[in-house]
Amino acid sequence: MCACLIFSISTEYSLFGFPSAMPALDLSRLRVFPLSERKSLARTDQILIDPQSPAAPISPLASAQVAAAAERIRAARSRGAQVIVMYGAHLIRNGAALIGTDLMEQGWITHLATNGAGTIHDWEYSWLGASTEGVATNVAAGTFGTWDETGHNLILAMAAGALHGLGYGGSLGRFIIEDGVTLPDAEELSRMVVQFLGDPLAAAVCDLHSLMQRHGIEPGPHPTVHRWKQASLIAQAWRLGIPVTVHPGIGYDIISCHPLFNGAIVGRAAGEDFRRFAGAVDGLDDGVVLSIGSAIMAPQVFEKSLSCVHNLRFQSGRPPVSGHSIFVVDLQDGGGWDWTTGEPPKEHPAYYLRFCKSFSRMGGAMHYVQADNAAFLHHLWHQLNPGHLTNASSPA
Repeated sequence: MCACLIFSISTEYSLFGFPSAMPALDLSRLRVFPLSERKSLARTDQILIDPQSPAAPISPLASAQVAAAAERIRAARSRGAQVIVMYGAHLIRNGAALIGTDLMEQGWITHLATNGAGTIHDWEYSWLGASTEGVATNVAAGTFGTWDETGHNLILAMAAGALHGLGYGGSLGRFIIEDGVTLPDAEELSRMVVQFLGDPLAAAVCDLHSLMQRHGIEPGPHPTVHRWKQASLIAQAWRLGIPVTVHPGIGYDIISCHPLFNGAIVGRAAGEDFRRFAGAVDGLDDGVVLSIGSAIMAPQVFEKSLSCVHNLRFQSGRPPVSGHSIFVVDLQDGGGWDWTTGEPPKEHPAYYLRFCKSFSRMGGAMHYVQADNAAFLHHLWHQLNPGHLTNASSPA
């Protein structure tokens, strides 16, 4: 028996018996369905882009900005500086995993950061060979996100990875590459709690033990074969030793629609990844940040990380992060504002475009690139591999 207390808490009363202000929804009663029953809207073999294929057209201005980004990346890597790619789920949905993998293999990318949705599509493409569902239809039917294998395996990967000090990204990358996990039994978990009592790992052990008990998850091997590993950017980063950090929000992602959902497990994994991401930002002097299609996560996480880095640097007499370049990529028009001149006044609508405004405040040189996310990364690949430039499509 694990040396932790497991309480059965009703939805109407708090731990100490006081009535709750609002009864909580009992997620353990959610009905989930096998992914084989879902109508998936995109298949792995249809969406993956061959890096050496011609890139989709982009505007002349965006093409020039891609060239500038490639120049900054070459300079950064020649100095050993970080090149951080922060991306939203659509980069994976649109099939850019092979391009990103090749850029990592060549040493151009040193750190990946994504949101929770980025991990959903990444895992589903690698295991099911398909992803994406009809949101409006399935929300109306009460089936949106209620897919058993997705929630089960992502939560299990995080809960098991925490025993090794891994965050969300590392846990999932390892889970995919190793085709599952092996879970300890109750006796071993009890020994671990005693060994790490007072250490954050003790709470991780208790959460795994509770998860296993509550949901009848047996100890031992849990094989989960991923037949399309090449479609997982997170798995390939794990294979290559490139850090991946995941920055989800509680209730943001479809794994919240699963009986196994546990905010402590997700929060612990995300907390570890925030610390790891801030560590990457500490190496950003003369480096490059690419924020590709992430209008919320990237600017919010970056600004807090940079503040933490500066706080610690100033305590030890070090200067702030400097010399870095930021390229923000999205399909929107940037509010009709020239972001190279700084942020607009509050009365200008562009002031409320967080994905531009926050990054414009982060020091260094910020450039806004209006382009499709996968097309941007594909053109960047061609710029960093000039022998293939003749294969790239001409600018629109």
